[in-house]
Amino acid sequence: MKKLISLLAAASIALSASADEGMWLLPYLKKMNIKQMKSLGCKLSAEEIYSLDRSSLKDAIVVFGGGCTGEIVSPEGLLFTNHHCGYASIQSLSSVDHDYLKYGFWARNNAEEIPAPGLKVRFVRRIFDVTSEVMGNVPSIAGQKEYEEITRANIAALTERLEKEHPGMRIEVKPFFEGNQFFAFVMEVYSDVRLVGTPPSSIGKFGGDTDNWMWPRHTGDFSVFRVYAGPDNRPAEYSPENRPYKAEKYLKISLGGVRENDFAMIMGFPGSTQRFATSYELGDMLAVSNPQRIFIRGERQEILWKDMLASDAVRIQYASKYARSSNYWKNSIGMSRGIEKLKVKERKEEQEESFRQWAAANTLPEEGYTNALAKVEEAVAARSEAAAGLQFLSEAFLNGIELIQPALGFVGREGFTEEIDAGTAAARMADWYGDYSPATDRKVAKRMMTIARERMKRLPSFYAEVVDKEFGGDIDAYVDYLYDRSLFADGAKVQALVADYAPERVAADPIVPLVRSVIALYNEFYGEYAAHKASFDEGRRKYVAGLMLQHPEKAWASDANFTIRLTYGRVLPYEPADGIEYSYYTTLKGVMEKEDSKNPAEFFVPERLKELYAAKDFGRYADRNGELPTCFLADCDITGGNSGSPVLNGRGELIGLAFDGNWEAMSGDVAFEPELQRTIAVDIRYVLFTIDKFAGAGWLLDELDIVK
Repeated sequence: MKKLISLLAAASIALSASADEGMWLLPYLKKMNIKQMKSLGCKLSAEEIYSLDRSSLKDAIVVFGGGCTGEIVSPEGLLFTNHHCGYASIQSLSSVDHDYLKYGFWARNNAEEIPAPGLKVRFVRRIFDVTSEVMGNVPSIAGQKEYEEITRANIAALTERLEKEHPGMRIEVKPFFEGNQFFAFVMEVYSDVRLVGTPPSSIGKFGGDTDNWMWPRHTGDFSVFRVYAGPDNRPAEYSPENRPYKAEKYLKISLGGVRENDFAMIMGFPGSTQRFATSYELGDMLAVSNPQRIFIRGERQEILWKDMLASDAVRIQYASKYARSSNYWKNSIGMSRGIEKLKVKERKEEQEESFRQWAAANTLPEEGYTNALAKVEEAVAARSEAAAGLQFLSEAFLNGIELIQPALGFVGREGFTEEIDAGTAAARMADWYGDYSPATDRKVAKRMMTIARERMKRLPSFYAEVVDKEFGGDIDAYVDYLYDRSLFADGAKVQALVADYAPERVAADPIVPLVRSVIALYNEFYGEYAAHKASFDEGRRKYVAGLMLQHPEKAWASDANFTIRLTYGRVLPYEPADGIEYSYYTTLKGVMEKEDSKNPAEFFVPERLKELYAAKDFGRYADRNGELPTCFLADCDITGGNSGSPVLNGRGELIGLAFDGNWEAMSGDVAFEPELQRTIAVDIRYVLFTIDKFAGAGWLLDELDIVK
């Protein structure tokens, strides 16, 4: 194991042949990246970007909510992120009478900023390489069980020590390179976060699903929040007495704009990539998991969309749910398309054959490299049916039929919840049922149960025991019976249950056979899947370690795992196909050209925006040609989780917010495509123009440090 730890340290100081590729760890910037970054136009030192001992750019970047990035842009804790990152909070604060999704919202002062319950931001205060502490006593020939037992115990002891050394902080110890390296992150969590402003969805979500993952893009994908703190500037639960967080570090904002070949870097929290995925995993993705996800979500989304168009109340209830589902649905479509078109699987197979030859010639069998790929191949094949079953149950039932979700808190596989905390349960149920339409869910349930019967090899037992036995196989009749009689289809009845709780009332509910049989089959599939996990994990761990031994000259970047990373490159156009050339930027002119009265849900342009465009009233936000920029491209390496990340120029000034990738390179999560892969960002000048000219919230700009 010491040999591999030393190799990781050595690999970290080698320069990459293609430095644009990679989501780089901040502690290694000085050794690995800064020289290349400066050659591309970066004016900052590595210490100005990340420092152990003083404030740096890193301190202005936060985890926003559960899966996005945000940045502090003022000394008063003002925060920018994407509109789609703030979408769930904006939706939860909206109603038919106060439709912030449709009309937007702008506070006129601090007192009007709206608390967003449940929303948190996390600052990374310290980062430690703890590989030696986690893996130093793991034998190099350890099997997966021994490896997991030792590292698990070491992580627990390390976490306990760091918690004592950093009171009040959250400690996360994360694996990298498939468990061949470990870092510890000390994080401070702020839970009083308030909505300051958001454009209407006609700006913040302009283009909807049609434009999602596409270029050219004209979406003003941003929203504005503020972090609040207690009197000592430390985290505190919401209180009217809290004050705006005093930021030691915040981002300056540039009005200088971007030009082709300008340096650009992005710091944020990329969620998940699979660059080390094998050809066997890609084969399963192409044949099973992506097609299933695309089909199931597509069927459900069609029902939701029709009901959302027919009712403002349903639109508000399901806006965030639909957006989350649709985003990954379209991602899966593009991912499969990209993998096949760019022959990613074939390239993986070539790499694997080279690895086999190297391992056979240079390693001993007991080291575990020669059979690493065989372990992965066998595990993927053996668990495929169970994985497909788990996905279908999750997509179609547990996350598809909403009626199941509140019942899960009361119905177990064997028994029923005996006692509840009435106050907590009542608040939780009130929130949940506020975003629930029983009529819509009834339609979804009929469709989900039908496609499950048509496509699943093994079905939950309620089909035979209830649907077939009592309803002659008529799924529609069964669903109608269920929704007419289950108390879980009615929020008022659930609140009555909570107020006067009795387990026997739950036991008599017709949803019980459905919930129990779905849970039982899920556990059955999970047991079959988990039986092959150790072999798969060991094969992947040894394969990645072996690749690093095979190519010690290469600078390796670990897969994304929602830890803070930096990626860099240039502002660049691209050519997606023969005869097609895309510019690196778009302007407000394109918004006007895309307006579509036949598709107002996606391409509606507010009258105020039309007026400003007609008058060319762009103020100081116009480019050198007198046009208003909306979005631009950079060849930086990002993925989900980077949404809301700051795009910075060579001086570390904010020039845009990353919000999407491009359709032609959707395979980028498994193989970076430098000629095609682009980050799509909303230009900071469009953000400021919208705040100032469109919304009339210029008071917010007074606290920004704007430079040109």
